[in-house]
Amino acid sequence: MLTTHDTHAPIGAGSDGAANDDPARIGFDAPFRWLKLGADDMVKTRFAGVVYGLVFAAMGLALSAIYASHWQLTMGLTAGFFLMGPFVCAGVYELSRQLERGEPISLPKSAMCWMRNPGSIGFFAAMLTFAMIVWARVSIVIFALFSTTDFPTLQGVLSQIFSLQNYEFVAVWMGIGFVFASIVFAISVVSVPMMLDRKSDTMTAAFTSAGALLANPLALYLWAAIIVAIIGASLVFGFLGLIVTAPLIGHASWHAYRELVPADAAA
Repeated sequence: MLTTHDTHAPIGAGSDGAANDDPARIGFDAPFRWLKLGADDMVKTRFAGVVYGLVFAAMGLALSAIYASHWQLTMGLTAGFFLMGPFVCAGVYELSRQLERGEPISLPKSAMCWMRNPGSIGFFAAMLTFAMIVWARVSIVIFALFSTTDFPTLQGVLSQIFSLQNYEFVAVWMGIGFVFASIVFAISVVSVPMMLDRKSDTMTAAFTSAGALLANPLALYLWAAIIVAIIGASLVFGFLGLIVTAPLIGHASWHAYRELVPADAAA
């Protein structure tokens, strides 16, 4: 198991050039430590990640605009908002990586970080996009079959979910969504940071991520719940909250990767 001071150890490769990708076992309270470290990174990077928070806020506003004319798509696109988070946060991960390595904090370089491993990151983004499209279609079907409530606003949709009104629809949507999201979450926990940091291929990163979830189900489901609660609250109570909460989760996710995927002993 890694201790807190191990989480910033440099990632390296063994004598055969392969990285040690076996996941570490962590304590149940680890997600709260990641949030604290993420908040520290926000301050130390002079809130450069807020720029990515603005992108998330724009995505939230886009959801609201889509709802006005295509309300049936809202549930799926809202889920997709969460599913695409690991990819959109790549620039935030890079800011934490720059800070960790003692490099100058560069927003332009963070925006182009995917160029270090474009094939793998691009393929992973395509996987998440496909998952989002599938879930959007499934959500429409579930909505049509079970929902009996008319939602006048996007905030109304989200409020119905979090207040558990219209319970039959919510129960079915959340039940199926839990299984679907668990699969996506399993392959996403550390995938993008790992592909950025180690230049891992997509499948290696995805399997390592799934292994981390299998090794630490309680801690990582708590982490997932924290992400949904923080980002979900930002959507319900105003998209501007995403300007801060999205980069906070991004920075914290970098530290999750650092702790879950230990450095090679030969580094």
